[in-house]
Amino acid sequence: MKNAGVSPSLHGLQEIGFQEAAVKWWNLGTGRLTEMALQRQEGLLAGNGALVVRTGQFTGRSPKDKYIVRDASTESTVAWGAVNQSLEPEQFDRIWNRLITFLHHKELFVADLLAGADPSFQMPIRVVTQRAWHSMFARQLFIKPPLESLATHNPQFTLVFAPDFRCDPTVDGTRSETCICINFTRRLVVILGTSYAGEMKKSVFTILNHLLPGRAVLPMHCSANMGDHKRVALFFGLSGTGKTTLSADRNRRLIGDDEHGWSDHGVFNFEGGCYAKCIRLSQQAEPQIYNAIRFGCVLENVVIDPETRLLDYDSEQFTENTRAAYRAQYIDNALLPGIGGHPSDVVFLTADAFGVLPPISRLDPEQAMYHFLSGYTARLAGTERGLGKEPQATFSACFGEPFLPRSPLEYARMLGEKLQRHKARVWLINTGWAGGPAGVGSRMRLAYTRAMVNAAVDGELGDVPVTQHPVFRVNVPQFCPGVPNEFLDARGMWADKDAYDHAARDLAARFAENFSEKFGSVAAAIAAAGPVPA
Repeated sequence: MKNAGVSPSLHGLQEIGFQEAAVKWWNLGTGRLTEMALQRQEGLLAGNGALVVRTGQFTGRSPKDKYIVRDASTESTVAWGAVNQSLEPEQFDRIWNRLITFLHHKELFVADLLAGADPSFQMPIRVVTQRAWHSMFARQLFIKPPLESLATHNPQFTLVFAPDFRCDPTVDGTRSETCICINFTRRLVVILGTSYAGEMKKSVFTILNHLLPGRAVLPMHCSANMGDHKRVALFFGLSGTGKTTLSADRNRRLIGDDEHGWSDHGVFNFEGGCYAKCIRLSQQAEPQIYNAIRFGCVLENVVIDPETRLLDYDSEQFTENTRAAYRAQYIDNALLPGIGGHPSDVVFLTADAFGVLPPISRLDPEQAMYHFLSGYTARLAGTERGLGKEPQATFSACFGEPFLPRSPLEYARMLGEKLQRHKARVWLINTGWAGGPAGVGSRMRLAYTRAMVNAAVDGELGDVPVTQHPVFRVNVPQFCPGVPNEFLDARGMWADKDAYDHAARDLAARFAENFSEKFGSVAAAIAAAGPVPA
């Protein structure tokens, strides 16, 4: 069969082992990929034009099945351990050779794309997939190069996504039949035994997290937007804490919703699209995201009526981690390309399952480093395999530890230097629970959270009196436009004040234990900036 779409680049796949006989579809557009996904029964077309797919057994990432090849190029730069598990080069080669044989007679889709909106730090990539919808997902999330450049596209990394391939743990040294592995020397990524498309974007993010610090660029797990007078705000946080929701603000221009770099020129988006959680999505609460779901969008694990093709965003039938992948330009006021200046404000988002952290607080420089290294939040059900339905408290360094090949201290040092140089304010905002822990209290009202964020990044809280929290020692504003004063008092929202005090001290002890275990050698001033357990 003749290749379709734009002509393949001069840099073919043969040099990394693919046979010429394999059928490949090169750089197909959204319309053609949608047609092929439907023809191959990979999904259904919703009434709003979005392609609805199921990811099967895996509805979230598989962090315990993620590896980096350990060789001369990574031995001294990767922080090896439970997060960055190693595979030997021989193990990777054995898997790769079997994979090439497995794919020899498969129908493959190839997409030539880019990572990084700033041309100075842009990385060409190639994505090879078994599924049409996976290729479509990649084209939604990454940056599409100009058509005229495809003939000379020379990928720095090639991702091969083969969900039907199974590893053999007894032979390959993997934990299971699933394997996500990055080989920095061979510039290859394999994603095997899972159909969850988010593994693609996070693999590229991990690559950039390893490479960019060597070029004086801080990679960040954050969203970013820009308001009046080109004031840029960053929003750090793990999945489910509100990065995408809060950065999609009708009064500010979206730079990007999840992954950015901070260079000497400013911030830039790593991606060309957004990957929003859409459980309980409504047009009233999140109009920009709701309206972005249209033809070209890929919906993962959202319940759809096969007859009417209507979507049920409230259903958790398959998972709570329902997702929408769409181009950034589907957001009405997106800033294209995703490049902004130096941030004036940095916001740490945490979904506090215990319901004791203040809704908003201002951090001094030492507290900013402490909370960045701690990365406290609640992992919400569904974003990773193996999580129950109840939120689980966790500490994820730099608000993105699963994606950090290097030591968290290296990223924290870079952030501290940039905050000081550009005099950015730092805020801690609790998007979790108020009035009690999860199951007792209520989730923070989005309208109040937006009001607090807007007041912070617009400079409206600069002269507001503050109260230091007796346990967490952060400065809590006594007043915020658009928010009832009593809502700013975390303890006051609890009916049982003794229960609040106990829960706050318990969380403070968790902070101290985590920080002592992970960062016992950090500067004394930073270590002393944490909560007081008793």
